[in-house]
Amino acid sequence: MDRGSDRDRLAKQIAGEIATSDRPGETIRKWRTDFEIAQSELAAELEVSPSVVSDYESGRRDNPGIAVVNRTVSALLAIDQRRGGRHIRQHARVISAGFDNNIVSDLREFAATVPIDRYFEVIEATKLAPGSQETVVGHTVIDSIEAITRLSSEEFYRLYGQSSNRALVFTNVTRGESPLVAMRVVNPTPNAVVLHGIESEDVWARAADLARVDGFALAATTLDLDAMLDRLAEQF
Repeated sequence: MDRGSDRDRLAKQIAGEIATSDRPGETIRKWRTDFEIAQSELAAELEVSPSVVSDYESGRRDNPGIAVVNRTVSALLAIDQRRGGRHIRQHARVISAGFDNNIVSDLREFAATVPIDRYFEVIEATKLAPGSQETVVGHTVIDSIEAITRLSSEEFYRLYGQSSNRALVFTNVTRGESPLVAMRVVNPTPNAVVLHGIESEDVWARAADLARVDGFALAATTLDLDAMLDRLAEQF
């Protein structure tokens, strides 16, 4: 994969999103926090005071021109690249798969086959139902509301990346009813489904039954999403 092209595509996406936003300062803040970069660190990279970054993000300064936007985007990507480029790679995978970052947070293939129970252990997930398969080779992290309301069945299948031998992690979940019902019309089903941000006792009562019928392992976790992705990157 051409890392330079990945970075260029991501830079164009971020710059375009900021430039066309009704609230460009808020969009800058969204990307800065998504890349886990402090205002002071971004300011240092741009060689301005932190108050300048704060003023743009809060809307106290006029909307940034294209030159400021491009410098800001370049600074975000440069900082991330010095840290190892995790966020660049993460977003590049999503873009390459043809998805909006508002729908897919992460789409990744693991370096080796991972036992599902080990995957659940790393993300501190409580297993609610066993599956017919024992391993995964990747995962896709999806905003449940955005995916279910915006994706066609064909697009939903593309969430599998290179293989359906993976875990689908649904974020923005209240009870898990919608993701489990959606799985009923997806063929083939993934090897595992994780409901993120919800306690196991709050999961829809029929969720485990539907998982057993469709043959995938089901679990729930409340681990912070960034912490979860960091752990998975370290382990797999």
